[in-house]
Amino acid sequence: MTTVACIEDLRQIARRKVPRAFFDYVESGSYAEETLRANREDLQRLKLRQRVLVDVSQRDQSTSIIGEPAALPLALAPVGLCGMQHGDGEILACRAAQAAGIPFCLSTLSICSIEDVAAVNRPFWFQLYVMKDRGVVRSLIERAIAAKCSALVLTIDLQVMGQRHADIRNGLSVPPKIRLRNVIDVATKPAWALSILRGRRKTFGNLEGHVPGMENVSSLASWIAGQFDAALNWKDVDWIRSLWPGKLIIKGVLDVEDARLAVKAGAAALVVSNHGGRQLDGAPSSISALPKIADAVGSEIEIMFDGGVRSGQDVMRALALGARSCMIGRAYVYGLGAGGQRGVARAIEIIAKELDVTMALTGIQSVKEIDQRVIVPA
Repeated sequence: MTTVACIEDLRQIARRKVPRAFFDYVESGSYAEETLRANREDLQRLKLRQRVLVDVSQRDQSTSIIGEPAALPLALAPVGLCGMQHGDGEILACRAAQAAGIPFCLSTLSICSIEDVAAVNRPFWFQLYVMKDRGVVRSLIERAIAAKCSALVLTIDLQVMGQRHADIRNGLSVPPKIRLRNVIDVATKPAWALSILRGRRKTFGNLEGHVPGMENVSSLASWIAGQFDAALNWKDVDWIRSLWPGKLIIKGVLDVEDARLAVKAGAAALVVSNHGGRQLDGAPSSISALPKIADAVGSEIEIMFDGGVRSGQDVMRALALGARSCMIGRAYVYGLGAGGQRGVARAIEIIAKELDVTMALTGIQSVKEIDQRVIVPA
């Protein structure tokens, strides 16, 4: 890890170490991947304003996120199947995040269960998908409460599943299907295979034993297609709010009208996000949607940002346009695939160092000072 210089280095290592089906699951976007590309391209178009001869000898990256102290304006986003990037992946990622002083969010579709992660970590966030079986949803919320999760992250942009072509071509399943191509792929990645064998679970820990028939699931895509609820609406958010006593974060907002509804729903924060370009292809990039949402509701609700963040410079750009903090998904998962907990820690360290240098070269002493002045006007 000491020779890894950037997130792209971690990505290349993960590509070599993780079987193709699981690497592509993280890497790919929906359909033609227009929105996936736009997330990165639109961030890179924002140029930072260099300032000189400013005393930046006492730089401070610390902040708070939904009232919780954080060493960085950063959180690890919920990502499904982390335990298939590396054995016990969710536990390791949570440890790395908490050691760095930032929040970790566990996905509904994690391999390690809520209870597995809670047994060896301090309180973390839990991300909820709303399924047709509301009994399962209620049970997940109750388990998150029992685990003392400090926030519930409700993902609202997955009523139906956007198609990722790579998952279909690779025959993605959990555990992996026994096909000649898959067997050969796994056989060439012995370190990955050993980590998975040593891991606590090999299937969806939050759902195994809690959903009828879940023990025999062979296809992630077909299960999701049958469980996610196209009838999901704001009344369901009210119902969830009645069950969840803690802080609620609504993730998946791209439209100002939806942002206003999130405020009315009593959320502590919203996440400007297009699901990493994995849902509506042709939707605007997250960064292009951020300023309008920040202008409309930024004084009423805490705004987080998700979508294409690969560097400290990207964090600076998002904060400049109105976010209070950022979520990273792929960036830390590359680290997980590349080197387990050490890889996740290295991903966080890289982004923190880049943000620190960027602050110095733009004349910023505290992340709380970052605003549109650090962006060169178009």
